[in-house]
Amino acid sequence: MTDANVVGVGMTAFGVHGSTLPDLFAEAALPALNDAGATADDVDAFYLGNAMGGQIEGESHLAPTLASHVGLAGVPCQRYEDACATSSNAFKNAVRAVEAGQHDVVLVGGVERCSPETGKETDAMTRIFASAAHGAYERPTGLTFPGVFALLTKRHMHEYGTTPEQLAAVAVKNHRHGSLNPRAHFGSETAVDEVLSGPVVADPFRLHDCCPFSDGAAAAVVASADAAETLSGDPVRVAGVGHATDIVPIADKAHPSATQAARDAAGQAYEAAGVGPDDVDVVELHDCFTGAEVLATEALGLVEDGEGGPAAAAGRTSLGGEIPVNPSGGLKAKGHPIGATGVAQVVELTEQLRGDADRRQVEAADVGLAHNLGGDAATTIVSVLESVPRRDSDQRGEVAR
Repeated sequence: MTDANVVGVGMTAFGVHGSTLPDLFAEAALPALNDAGATADDVDAFYLGNAMGGQIEGESHLAPTLASHVGLAGVPCQRYEDACATSSNAFKNAVRAVEAGQHDVVLVGGVERCSPETGKETDAMTRIFASAAHGAYERPTGLTFPGVFALLTKRHMHEYGTTPEQLAAVAVKNHRHGSLNPRAHFGSETAVDEVLSGPVVADPFRLHDCCPFSDGAAAAVVASADAAETLSGDPVRVAGVGHATDIVPIADKAHPSATQAARDAAGQAYEAAGVGPDDVDVVELHDCFTGAEVLATEALGLVEDGEGGPAAAAGRTSLGGEIPVNPSGGLKAKGHPIGATGVAQVVELTEQLRGDADRRQVEAADVGLAHNLGGDAATTIVSVLESVPRRDSDQRGEVAR
């Protein structure tokens, strides 16, 4: 076994793009290779996250297509699909392959086009997204994901007294963070009153409680310890990854608002990394809706059960607070191109742990946690990343190609 390290990252802005899917992916993959100081000849494998290519693009055999487009034809490649956790699963498998010594250098990335530029408007895209819900028991009722997470959140409100104002505080925080991120889909701030006066999407969620449909791509180069020494990118160590699933459908979950898969995956990741929630300095988590962030902060052990809403309202999860959550703006403001979201979290954490996050930098960030869920909280992948001492300019020169 060897350590796996992220040695290069690249990411497009999230939003509305006119690019083709291959060109969009190249805008993230080529900078990631450049950041790592790697060429195509260094890459042993390519793992792709793309959730909806068959339904949106009419193309499902995308891994070799995108590999060819970025000069990687010939390497083994694999596409992963796990709803919104898609590229987190690709990242997990890249890490596992490197740790096991199967590959020394793996390019892992995610890409999705979800905006109206695809030719599909919001109603059509909502139906496509809903294909990740239970086909026999949920979709026939008309349940789509705003409704799924509204049900989980309403249960949480019933159990703990979480309020709409506390949910709105999550949106306000993440929009404020997104205003500091030049790659965010939404770069403007909002206010609690504006969130609470928006149109209802699925009670208790209003428009500003919901993330957008975005286009975007993200990529990372994962390398073994030995390979990282030969490349010029500053490494960030992957300390632990956890992956768990929960019961589908929602009606059969023992405690729907507990998001059990997140608790199980977090436990695995913490154990592998030898850390606990109190050791985490910065978090990127899956806030497809404001209520999802409240549930996740509790499931990850960052706050006590029932304290997710009050913690957001009190500023504990803001930049400068006790445990900054989603300094990128999260899915809520940064955007949510399904297949790119998981690796985008890795990109943000890598920049944070390198000290390269500019105006959204978390002070003295040494341990970062990424949490990404798929479907109705049925799949969750949690990754813990740790900073390592940065190479000085002389060392970078010695290993640069």
